Amino acid sequence: MVRYAKEHKSETRRRIIEVAGRRFKQDGIDGSGVSTLMKDAGLTNGAFYAHFESKDDLVGTAIADQLKAQAESVVERAAPGRAGLEEVVRQYLTPQHRDSLGDGCPNAALLDEIGRSTDATRQAYTDGVLVLIDGIAARMAPDAPSSARVKALSLLGLMAGTLQLSRALTDRRLADELLDQGIDNVLALLDAGQGV
Repeated sequence: MVRYAKEHKSETRRRIIEVAGRRFKQDGIDGSGVSTLMKDAGLTNGAFYAHFESKDDLVGTAIADQLKAQAESVVERAAPGRAGLEEVVRQYLTPQHRDSLGDGCPNAALLDEIGRSTDATRQAYTDGVLVLIDGIAARMAPDAPSSARVKALSLLGLMAGTLQLSRALTDRRLADELLDQGIDNVLALLDAGQGV
């Protein structure tokens, strides 16, 4: 029997998590079976249980990973203050982001399913979204981020909801107009209470 190095196991686990994150966003949690996920990762079904106790275990892990990646690649790279947040908003509410589910935001792609998931999955989501929210709040109010936490959560909700609704519409022109209006709405929320 071939023994793999410890790094091989962690690299394989990482590959499964990344594949699952994309597939869940693309096809939904319920629409992504273990066999499909493992095939996407280039592995057999039997290898799955060497890395995860259950599909629910993978779901929670993949959601946490997706939110961490979003916080690191989008929010943490944004400049502090309104200008940085406006850039994030304008990149988020685009037709390109709307049309690329597998590479997009886990919030907009999975919120409805996460709400019906296990407590452990919902806790993984909550923990991950709080990191994301704290990053947004730190850019909203660099001197007092805790004061902007609820506003940051509202901002995320508005953005994710706008993107979800835009994805659901068959009228592309209306869907694009909704994204444009969503940008205006989010920027108005950012400016609310700022005396701008």
